[in-house]
Formats: sequence, structure tokens, C-alpha cells
Amino acid sequence: MSFQLHIWGDHACFTRPEMKVERVSYDVITPSAARGIFEAIHWKPAIRWVIDRIHVLKPIRFETIRRNEVGSKISARTAQSAMNAGDLTGLHLVVDENRQQRATLALRDVSYLIEAHFEMTAEAGGDTPAKHSEMFRRRATTGQCFHRPCLGVREFPAWFELVKTPPPSTLLESDRDLGWMLYDIDYANRRAPLFFRARMEGGVIDLVRVRGEGLRA
Repeated sequence: MSFQLHIWGDHACFTRPEMKVERVSYDVITPSAARGIFEAIHWKPAIRWVIDRIHVLKPIRFETIRRNEVGSKISARTAQSAMNAGDLTGLHLVVDENRQQRATLALRDVSYLIEAHFEMTAEAGGDTPAKHSEMFRRRATTGQCFHRPCLGVREFPAWFELVKTPPPSTLLESDRDLGWMLYDIDYANRRAPLFFRARMEGGVIDLVRVRGEGLRA
């Protein structure tokens, strides 16, 4: 069964992995980010969300934001060593000594309609698709979620509503080649990133067709 979720927000940043220093957003929401929003509303090991189409409802606009951030973090090895030794002396981070200013090229005033369905997994047991369909429908209708969904980063919250018909689009430029975009992470294959050629036609990115054409690692 397919669901349509209207998602919107004031800002969004779907970070391009090739940008190492400053955060630069893709032009539109990535399929993995869209999947994360569905999972924030309802997810169990019994199901796996698959994004079918992304409707871009508003013009693509960017805005540069400068923020103070912590420039480093305690490494996992240091934390593990301290835990093994049972001594946490020195295991701290002084924010004032690690603060730095970074720029983010984010999207402004975004609105998407996401079409998605879920598939049952080997963990389903006695669960049925009807059970999870009803659970998702009830939670999405009442605004329930396991954690607050976001538009790429936690600072940019996502608002959502379950819809039957798409909201009106204000998109002026509907056909556009968006270049190579991250599709998702292949967790079954050493967390390898998968990419696809994103083409927006009539304001829609058709991921069913993309999967048929093949993804690139």
C-alpha cells in the first residue's frame, strides 16, 4: 500500500558527502532523508520503507547560514580506553576552546510530497501489512512520531501531514537535471553509499524508474 506524506519546513540541509569542510545541501531532499522521516513516524524491524516518488512543491532556493560549532569531538578509542581503565580523568571537551564558525549553504522554505510504501522483512513473524498500514496511518494522522523528524539536520525540524491529494505546487521550473545524488546507504554491503542521477520532470523525481535503471556505488 502506498502513502503520501506532505513534508515542509523553513530550512533544510541534505549535506553533499563530497563537501568536507562547509555543509552544502543537495537541491532537494534525498531518498534516505525521506525514508528517515517515515521511520520517525512508524518503524519496526518487521517493515522496510521504500521511497517511490518525490514531488518538489516549491522553487529551489538557497540561503547561507553561519553558526558557531564545536570543532572536534572525543574519539571512540579515547572513550573506550577510559572505560577499560575505569578512569574518566581527562575525558572531557572544553567547548570554549574548540569553538569555530562554519557556513552552511541550506535550502529555504521547502515543501515536498513524498510517495512511499513499505515491504515486510524476514523479522515480520506474525505481523501483517494491514496491521502496520493502520499503525502508520493513525500515527501520521495524529502527528505522532518516535522522534522529531528533521530536514537533513536536527536544527531544521520537519512538519508533516498525511494527505490523499497533493497540495498545490508553486514550482515555476519543473524540469531540471539535479546531477548525481545520494540514494541511500547499503547496510548489507559494508554501509556502501549508493548514488543515482536525479532528474526532476514535471516537478517529480521518479525513484521507481531510477531503481529500474540501476543504482551506482
